Amino acid sequence: MDTAPVLPERYEWTVDDLGELPKDLPYELINGRLIVPSPTAVHQEFCVELLLTLRVNCPPEYLVSIDLSMRVDRRNGPRPDVVVIRRKHAGRSPVPVEDALLAVEVVSLPLNFRDMYDKAKVYAHAGVRSYWVVDPSQERVTLTEYALGANREYEQVAHTEDLFVTEWPWKVSVDLPALTARKNDLLAPEEQ
Repeated sequence: MDTAPVLPERYEWTVDDLGELPKDLPYELINGRLIVPSPTAVHQEFCVELLLTLRVNCPPEYLVSIDLSMRVDRRNGPRPDVVVIRRKHAGRSPVPVEDALLAVEVVSLPLNFRDMYDKAKVYAHAGVRSYWVVDPSQERVTLTEYALGANREYEQVAHTEDLFVTEWPWKVSVDLPALTARKNDLLAPEEQ
């Protein structure tokens, strides 16, 4: 039986403190708060679907990946669920946030809107041009697209539960009704 790792006590964490953590522990740092996510299978399924959807028209100089560490500053080291970066960073960790074109977060249950709001502010301040939030917690899965405004704050561009189509970072179509059907299928009670 595995035991949970004992983490050092800290009121506030910095990126430099993360070297003390077990290497196989997924974590992110948002405004000095250490977050150790524990995603569900539905969450991970959606991340894979979004990765595959974004890869369809991905230009060769870019790379779509899941759960990459990014360094923003000494108090922030987020791990977007899905991220588009320049291919030249394929062998780096953490990835420099200034080369991220898109960060995607899939809302986890139980909902933690504070984390989503704080992450959005971190990505915007770091200059990530586009940010998507995919929310499977509603009856129908929704996608909200945000674009970076002149004052380094996100402005909502789209919100839908239908087919989402965008031209940024390239031509992408996300079939949200299909994601809703997949979620319902995964969460349906098993027949005896």
